[in-house]
Amino acid sequence: MRVAKVIRFGGPEELVPAEAPDPVPGPDEVVVEVAVAGMTFVETQIRRGTDKWHERPPLPYIPGGLVAGRVGAVGAQAHSDWLGRRVVAGTGETGGFAERAVARVEELFPVPDGLALPEATALYSDGSTALGLAENAKIGPGDWVLIEAAAGGVGSLLVQLAREAGARVIGAARGERKLEVIRELGANEAVDYSQAGWIDRVLETTGGAGANVVFDGVGGQIGQAAFTAVARGGRFSVHGASSGEATFIDPEQAHRAGVEVIGIEQLFDFGPNISRWAEEMMAKAAAGAVRPLIGQTFPLERAAEAHAAVEDRSAVGKTLILM
Repeated sequence: MRVAKVIRFGGPEELVPAEAPDPVPGPDEVVVEVAVAGMTFVETQIRRGTDKWHERPPLPYIPGGLVAGRVGAVGAQAHSDWLGRRVVAGTGETGGFAERAVARVEELFPVPDGLALPEATALYSDGSTALGLAENAKIGPGDWVLIEAAAGGVGSLLVQLAREAGARVIGAARGERKLEVIRELGANEAVDYSQAGWIDRVLETTGGAGANVVFDGVGGQIGQAAFTAVARGGRFSVHGASSGEATFIDPEQAHRAGVEVIGIEQLFDFGPNISRWAEEMMAKAAAGAVRPLIGQTFPLERAAEAHAAVEDRSAVGKTLILM
């Protein structure tokens, strides 16, 4: 079968087309005929060998921890009812950039009729994360919400969830193309955090009070700056580190500012709720309340280009591999 394989740690060019034997399911596993493979920024850093949160997979390896497609084979202890069903499936941290992938039965999520597999993939991964973040941050009607990387997969859904909750939204990103996307998603204001004075614009927009909720998906200097724009009594929610490091706020600093910090460790507790959140997000999509922003897709043979687009931040919304 066709795969894309990382042959050594380094740049996107180390992700190359290859062939691999067809997988065989274990007793409680299935084989998914992959139509869509999802990817994340973190996976580009694992490939580069710089990620601080995961063990390096042994080389060579096939990246991709989430796929969607039809179940083509089941193991001896897997129920035959899964055969032929459309599913989103977790593969662990590797194995998804392939025509066929193995997944444990417990990692299968049935895709509702009427929902396309690319949209289901985006809603399962980024959608469940966005909804979990929104629940933890307790967005309320009338709140000002500042969302970093608001034109990304998670950020674009946070914009929509905040608007649905009756909040006023400031989306932050880099470059006019992404700012226009943020406006189209319904944000009240869009600011470029690569420009000097962007925090001043946030404060001006909020009447000097700052944002009631800040979603920090970038970290580094941008995350530190965004913390200064949180209103007293507000929440600062950390979920990403695309800058290279997650934002750390000293507890004493947070106490003096009167801000509740919800650290990146919140993500470690998301697992048990992912299916519930994904189901809710898919229902919202069916009702027209949210839509996943799929900015670009690539065929398997161009997986390196997909990684490059996510890594250099030229990508908008979710990036997917299509078989």
